[in-house]
Amino acid sequence: MSWVSATGALAIFLVGFYYIATEKIDKVKVVLIAAGLMTLLGFTPGAEVFFSEHEGIDWNVIFLLLGMMIIVGIIKQTGVFDFLAIWAAKRSRGRPYRLMVMLMAITAIASPLLDNVTIVMLVAPVTVVICNRLGIAAQPYLIAEILASNIGGAATLIGDPPNIIIGSRAGLTFTDFLVHMTPIVAFIFAAFVLLTKVMFRRSFQYHPERVKEVMALQERRAITDPKLLARCLVVLGLVVLGFSLHSVLHIAPSIVALIGAGAMMLIAKLDTDEVMREVEWPTLVFFMGLFVMVAGLVHTGVIDVIGRWVVDVVGDQFLVAAGALIFGSAVLGAFFDNIPYTATMAPIVEGLVAEVPSETIGQALWWAFALGADFGGNGTAVAASANVVAIGIAARMGHPISFWQFTRYGIITTIFSTVIAFGYVWLRYFV
Repeated sequence: MSWVSATGALAIFLVGFYYIATEKIDKVKVVLIAAGLMTLLGFTPGAEVFFSEHEGIDWNVIFLLLGMMIIVGIIKQTGVFDFLAIWAAKRSRGRPYRLMVMLMAITAIASPLLDNVTIVMLVAPVTVVICNRLGIAAQPYLIAEILASNIGGAATLIGDPPNIIIGSRAGLTFTDFLVHMTPIVAFIFAAFVLLTKVMFRRSFQYHPERVKEVMALQERRAITDPKLLARCLVVLGLVVLGFSLHSVLHIAPSIVALIGAGAMMLIAKLDTDEVMREVEWPTLVFFMGLFVMVAGLVHTGVIDVIGRWVVDVVGDQFLVAAGALIFGSAVLGAFFDNIPYTATMAPIVEGLVAEVPSETIGQALWWAFALGADFGGNGTAVAASANVVAIGIAARMGHPISFWQFTRYGIITTIFSTVIAFGYVWLRYFV
C-alpha cells in the first residue's frame, strides 16, 4: 500500500478516535461511519475483512461476547445477582472501601479462570444492584472492577484474550503463564488495592440508614427460581471447564460460549425474545466497527511500520527491547484495542525473538510483550473488551461512565502497573 493510503487510514482512525473519546457523537455511529469510509476508500482488504484473522473482524471475540451475554441474561432471571449483592453489602457492612476491595478481589481472582470479559459480565450487574441498595454511585466501583479484571486476567493463558494470541504464537503453555505471569500479577494487584484507596477517596460514601436497611434483608429470599439456578450453574461450570481445557480440546472459547448459551436457553425454557433483549447489541456492533477501523491500519501497513521501526531502534539491546515492548505495547494497545494490536504485533515479536541468542531472553521478550498488552488494556475506555462491555452494561443500568471518567483512572493504573512490570522483567531475566 502507498503512503497516501496509510496516511488516509491513519487520519480516519484518529478522527474517529477523537469523536469516540470526546463523545460528541455516539460511538456506534462513529465506528460505523469510520469503518464504512475505510472500506469505501479501499483501505481494508474488502470482503476479506469478514474472514481475515489479522486484517478483519475477530469473530471469536464477537461470538464469545454474544454467548456470554446470553448466559448472563438467563442467570439474571434467577435472582442470583440480587442475592450476591445483598451478601456482599452485608459482609462489608456497607463500608465503601471494604466493599470495593471485596468486589475487586472477587473479580481479580476469578478473571484468570473465566477470562476478564466473562467476569465483568457477571460482576457488573451485581455491583449496580449493590450500589442501588446502598444509595451510592456505582461508577467508581465498576471502574475499579474493570481495572482489576484486566490486571487479574493477565495471570493465565485464558485470562485475557491477548494471552491466548501470544501463547499460540510463542508456544507457551498454561503452566508457563502461571510460573512467569502470576507472581507479578499478584504483586501488582495487591499494590493496586492500595492505589484505589487514593484514586477513589472522594467517591466513598456511607449512608447508615441505607446500610441498616440492607443488613435487615434476607439474601436467600432474592433467589426466585432455585431449580433454574442449579441447572444454570451446572452449565456455567461446564463452560468454565471448556475454557480451561482450550489447549486440550482445541475448541475455541467462542464455540464453548455459544454451546453453553444454547444449552442454557434449552434448560431455561424462557421466551427467546426476552433473552435476546439482554444482549448488548450496541456493544457488539461497536466492536465490529472498531475491528474494521483497525483493519485499515493493518492493511495499509501503519501498525507494521510502527512495529518495525521499534525493532530497528532497539537493535540488539534486549533490555531496551523489553522496555519498548512493555511501554510501547501499553501505549499502542491502549489506543488500538489490545486484541487486534496483539494479533498484529505477534509476528513482529516472533521475528525479534528469533534473533535473540538466549532462550531465556527470548522468553523475557514474550513476557514483556504480554505484560504491556494486558496492562495497556486499562489505558482507555476502548482499550480492552472488558472495558467496553462493562461500560455498556453500566449505561444500560442507569450508571453511565464517560470515556474520560474511565480513562483518567485507567492511565494512572497503566503507568503504575507497567513501571512495576518492567522492574520485574529486568530483575528476573536480565540481572
